[in-house]
Amino acid sequence: MPLAARLRPRALDEVVGQEHLLGEGRVLRRALEADRVPSMILWGPPGSGKTTLAEVIARGTHSHYVALSAVTAGVAELRKVVEEARRRRRAGQRTILFVDEVHRWTRSQQDAILPHVEDGTLTLIGATTENPSFEVNAALLSRSRVFPLRALAEADIAALVARALDDPERGLGGTGLDLQPDALAHLVTQANGDARTALNALELAADAAVEQPTSGARVITLTDVEEALQHRALLYDRVGEQHFDTISAFIKSIRGSDPDAAIYWLARMLEAGEDVMFVARRLVILAGEDVGLADPGALPMAVAAQQAAHMIGLPEALYPLAEATLYLATAPKSNSVKRAYDAAREAVQRMRNEPVPLHLRNAPTTLARQLGHGRDYVYPHDHAFDDPTQWAQEYLPEGLWGTRFYVPSDAGAEGTLARERLSRVADLRAQARARRT
Repeated sequence: MPLAARLRPRALDEVVGQEHLLGEGRVLRRALEADRVPSMILWGPPGSGKTTLAEVIARGTHSHYVALSAVTAGVAELRKVVEEARRRRRAGQRTILFVDEVHRWTRSQQDAILPHVEDGTLTLIGATTENPSFEVNAALLSRSRVFPLRALAEADIAALVARALDDPERGLGGTGLDLQPDALAHLVTQANGDARTALNALELAADAAVEQPTSGARVITLTDVEEALQHRALLYDRVGEQHFDTISAFIKSIRGSDPDAAIYWLARMLEAGEDVMFVARRLVILAGEDVGLADPGALPMAVAAQQAAHMIGLPEALYPLAEATLYLATAPKSNSVKRAYDAAREAVQRMRNEPVPLHLRNAPTTLARQLGHGRDYVYPHDHAFDDPTQWAQEYLPEGLWGTRFYVPSDAGAEGTLARERLSRVADLRAQARARRT
C-alpha cells in the first residue's frame, strides 16, 4: 500500500489537525466518543483528512461501515446497501455509509438516499471538496451536519512527515532515512496543506535517496524532494469555490489599492489555468465600478488589456493583464459611477413612468412638431457658460427636478475637474430656478 494509505490514523487521537472539530470538548468529538454519530457532510480541500476521519469514526463506533464513491456508484448500488442496512438494523446494528465526492451524485441520486437517512436506516457521511450549499440537495443538507475541514497547517504536515520517518511498522522507520532540514522545509511548504501530497512525495523521494558511503544513512536532499514534487499542485477549481474566492480576493485587492496583493492573486489564477478572458472581463468591470471617473484612463487601459489578451493569448497575455492590474490597483478610486446608476435605478423603480418633457422629445415629423415636441429647447452651444438662459432648461421629469444622482468624489481627476465644474453648474441652475419662481 502507498505510504499515505498505510499511515491513515486508526484512532481519533492519531488524527493530526482539525482541532476546531476534534479538540477536547468539541461537539463532533463528544458525539463520536458517545457513539452518537449524526449524518454529516465533511467539506474540505484535498488531503485534509475527510476519508481518514470517516474511517476513524467507523472504527470507533459499533456500526457497520460501507464506503462508496459517487463517481462510480449509482442508485443500484445504493439500493443494495439499503437492503443490507435494513437487515442489520433488525439485528440491532446501525450502518454508516461513507460517500466520497458526494457532490458528484445527481439530484435524483441524492434524493434516493434521503428517506433512508431520514428514517435512520443509514447514517450518511459525505465527503466533498465543493461548497455543499451549492452541490448538495437542500433536503439532504437539512438532515445532515456540515463540518468544514481546513487545509493542514505546516506544523501538522511536519508532524505527519516525522511520524512517517519514525514509524517502523506502517512508515519508513528503520530504513536509515535522513531528511535534510531544507528538504523538509520545502516539502512542508509545497504540500500546500495536503497530507497526501506530502506523504506521496516523501515516499518517492525516499526511493531515490542515495546511501552515504561514510555514515550508511540514506539522505533525502532538497533536490530529491524537488524532483518528487515536480511542481506545486495549486488548489484551484475553475468552476468551484476556489474560482469565486480567488477572483473575489483579486478584485478586493485592487479596490483596496494593494498592487502587491493584486498581482499575487492574478498569478494564482493564471498559473492555475484560469480563463484569461474571464480575468480580463473582471478588469474592465472593475475599471468602471471602482476607479471610474477618478481616473478616466482606467477604462481604456482595461479594455486595451482585454483586447490584447484576446489577440495574443497565454503566456504573453499575462503582461497586459499584469499591467492593467497594477494600473488599476494604483489608480485613485471612485465608485461614483456605480452610486449614480444605483440611485437612478432606485428612482426609476420607485416612481411612476414619468413622460419625457416636451422640449426634450424628438420631433422628426410634422405631427410631432404640432404636438409641441422639441418646442422651446435651448441648444447649449448657442450660449455662453455663464448665460442663465441655458441653465433655466430642465432635463429631468418635473417630479425629479433638483435631484442629484451623480455626486463626484474628491479623488483624482474627478475631484479636480468634474467636482469643481459641476459645483459651478449647480450654482447656475439654482440661480436660474430662483429667477423662474
